Amino acid sequence: MTGSKNALVVRGGWDGHQPVEATELFIPFLEENGYTVRVEESAKIYADPEYMARVDLIVQCMTMSTIEHDEFRGLRAAVESGTGLAGWHGGIADSYRNTSDYLHLIGGQFACHPGKHADELKGEQADNYVPYTVNMLPAAAGHPITEGIADFELETEQYWVLSDDYIDVLATTTQKARSWDPWQREVTSPAIWTRQWGAGRIFVSTPGHRVEVLQDTNVRTIIERGMLWASR
Repeated sequence: MTGSKNALVVRGGWDGHQPVEATELFIPFLEENGYTVRVEESAKIYADPEYMARVDLIVQCMTMSTIEHDEFRGLRAAVESGTGLAGWHGGIADSYRNTSDYLHLIGGQFACHPGKHADELKGEQADNYVPYTVNMLPAAAGHPITEGIADFELETEQYWVLSDDYIDVLATTTQKARSWDPWQREVTSPAIWTRQWGAGRIFVSTPGHRVEVLQDTNVRTIIERGMLWASR
């Protein structure tokens, strides 16, 4: 069904993250929760202030790509006015690398996903898949996004994230220091976080590389809850 709330899905960028298939996985959930969903294949819509003023939730799945100044200003103004912004993996944490103000808005930026040993590489996306744990922090136990979810395991890209301390971290993941790595101690990065920006809420999950990861029960539950939490 459609309802009185408006969700905007902005998708595109690098095809390896399956922006169409990934977002189509969540559109029925939004509709079932009373949202009328509009889908756009670029950031141009962000520059339409009349429309953006009516948006309750933006779900962005736009890896890399670029954003124009007026588009970014429109996105930021909407969030500051109360529009929620939610996303996963590179669709939100590796968007618009050349726009530092966007990185400031999100609070955490993909830096790397260390993969397998050089001897194991086959030239496939799976070269970057490693088994890792998503560790829930104490704050997660009482948060509506993560309540009832314990630490869980994934085998996919593990994001090393550069972040600031204005994000509210619900879960982390720790990169191992393996014998062939140039870093010499483990590095912990935020894996699930929120951010308050003006009147708006931002939600980010770094797990979500492809549809099969998004279909993991824990990942899907966290993202569905995160979208509803972020929404106006």
